[in-house]
Amino acid sequence: MRLVIKELERYRFEHRLSQQRLARLLNVSYSTINRWFNERFSPNKIQEYHIQKLLGHGGHKSVTGNDGVLRVAELFAGVGGFHLGLRKSGFRIVWSNQWEPSTKAQHASNVYVARFGNASHSNEDISKVDVKDIPEHDLLVGGFPCQDYSVARSLSQSHGIIGKKGVLWWQIYRIINEKKPKPQYLMFENVDRLLISPANQRSRDFAIILSCLSDLGYVVEWRVINAADYGFPQRRRRIFISAYHKSTDIYRKIRELKEGQKSSTWLFCDGVIAKTFPVIYDEELFPREIFLDGELSDITNRFNRDQAMHNPFANTGLMIDRCAVTIRTRPNYNGNRKVLKDVLIPEAEVPEEYYIDKKDTPTWRYLKGAKHILKRSKKTGRTFKYDEGSMVFPDDLDQPSRTIVTGEGGSSPSRFKHVIQTSGGRLRRLTPVELEKLNGFPPGHTEGVSPSRRAFFMGNALVVGIVEKLGKSLLETITAETHITPRELQSSV
Repeated sequence: MRLVIKELERYRFEHRLSQQRLARLLNVSYSTINRWFNERFSPNKIQEYHIQKLLGHGGHKSVTGNDGVLRVAELFAGVGGFHLGLRKSGFRIVWSNQWEPSTKAQHASNVYVARFGNASHSNEDISKVDVKDIPEHDLLVGGFPCQDYSVARSLSQSHGIIGKKGVLWWQIYRIINEKKPKPQYLMFENVDRLLISPANQRSRDFAIILSCLSDLGYVVEWRVINAADYGFPQRRRRIFISAYHKSTDIYRKIRELKEGQKSSTWLFCDGVIAKTFPVIYDEELFPREIFLDGELSDITNRFNRDQAMHNPFANTGLMIDRCAVTIRTRPNYNGNRKVLKDVLIPEAEVPEEYYIDKKDTPTWRYLKGAKHILKRSKKTGRTFKYDEGSMVFPDDLDQPSRTIVTGEGGSSPSRFKHVIQTSGGRLRRLTPVELEKLNGFPPGHTEGVSPSRRAFFMGNALVVGIVEKLGKSLLETITAETHITPRELQSSV
């Protein structure tokens, strides 16, 4: 312990810090610092942990804010799904950004501010946000859109990576690259087709994202999670990407497993995702390796160009030093399960506008039914046969719902909107509150905008409970690696 104090004293002189300034950095009193240096008192284990962080043994100067809670910056915040989930699991959101391009009314940002306040919220085009204006944070999160991530040229050919204008991934890259210190942890969400896009060069985009994060100093794990597979009332498949900076204990643990050829241990047992969303092998017994060589422009031009690998990346994987190990898994869950009927509100509370007029029922039934149609391609002029399978109509109340889509709102008949049958035999659409409950949002969370807009928000949102579970698992893993309990880490020093 004395060695740590001597290092701390050396650090103070090297950085010309007063004892008062050092006390503020470690969130302790001046008298405590004085007692340490006079050998009348030794730091407790939480204080020692923060000293080690300040000295650089564990990475950044501070893993938490002054209140001991890990800090989150939230990009592409929408109406606050990440905010709700991470706040429930013990994190504190210190900054958020939500901007809807090409529209004057900022509906999602308005809802976010109405629920969480605007003290640390930015409603500005993220490409115009100065990284210096984003406060220091431990975890960077965001649900970014699936776009074209191709790179025109790379660092050796220019002063920076040149991606397509307007592609929001490059704003994430910019923030991580420029932020000092870098966030220790990352958590991103996207549609599962990110793993296989674009269609003419499968998995190229995901290869670019993995390479970017590796070059920025992170080890990355990912998993495609269907919420219904783990007891949630909606079938909603999304890819979740978690990354850990090289300064963290988690990074070092994964490196040790990789060097010992035990990466599967992290994917199936010890990983942040595996511990809260357990899986088992699915057909493959051993993960395959994918090496991501070359500059980002090389990956853009060459990765899987000949489609030799149909789907290179499976639904589960881990990447370190540009080497990805990936394997197909399936859920291993035996807990409680919710279904569509569990989120329905009493019929007496359903406005009449959500009930379907009997004269429209044939149209709804046709749209939900199977079809075999000849269509003509606008691009080539050729005709082709279009087949479409039937859907359950009305939706089964004893099963998880289908995925909410952005076009869920409005009264016009649609193949993709949910329709349920009441106990009295009437057909109706789902209300905004029911859509909110399917995603785990509090009832009424999106009030203040039109019902169609509320449905649109839920079509874009994530399942709050998934984020909450991932947040708790991350916090438990951090504290396990540092030998400090979650309660201790979240308390004031």
